[in-house]
Amino acid sequence: MTMTMKARNKNTEVRRTLLTGAAELQVREVAEGEAPSRTITGYAILFERPSAPLWSDDDSEAREVIAAEAITKEILDGCDIKFTMFHDRQLILARSKSGNGTLSYTVDEKGVKFEFDAPNTADGDKALELVRRGDLSGCSFAFSTRYWDSDFVERTAKVVNGCSQITYRVKAITGIYDFTLAADPAYPDTSVEAREFATGLREDMTPKPPKDKNKMREQLREMRRAAKQTI
Repeated sequence: MTMTMKARNKNTEVRRTLLTGAAELQVREVAEGEAPSRTITGYAILFERPSAPLWSDDDSEAREVIAAEAITKEILDGCDIKFTMFHDRQLILARSKSGNGTLSYTVDEKGVKFEFDAPNTADGDKALELVRRGDLSGCSFAFSTRYWDSDFVERTAKVVNGCSQITYRVKAITGIYDFTLAADPAYPDTSVEAREFATGLREDMTPKPPKDKNKMREQLREMRRAAKQTI
């Protein structure tokens, strides 16, 4: 996963991946007597579907959701999207650049559905076999958004059985970079960058006293020190 963390302001962009759960990944069926299909279809992005936890402990659990309004075909058509295996750009299977290429997609109420013909390469044959066997059962995608801008990502929380359930709802994205076939779509990314990203979000949740309250406390300490001095 690729990620860039900058100073947290309205222009902050974070580039990361989100794993898609059951994505109906399959090789298209053909009629009896026809040549075996090489067309792989599925959903690369699912709307309004909670992700695996960004973090989870006794006090809180956080997940993220892609809102339906976050992604449109117009946004996708403006991107250079590579379809890969395991986010490895050396294992490219298809590509859409400015809406044209060997990767096609549609946007419906469920999410972003894709379709492509696996290339006649060792990687294409491998992808077909692993999808047919069910060894590759889902997808993930790389995208960017402004996590510390509430116009792009909305944070809500509720307490359930003493645990704070936090949801980061992505309402707008700034770019999509790849779709990929994933072996474990139900599990969160465990890379260092992902952990640093989650840590950054958690730090934002830590209550901090207002600056004026800190100033009052410092003034009180000064008064106490002055009172102890011998005249």
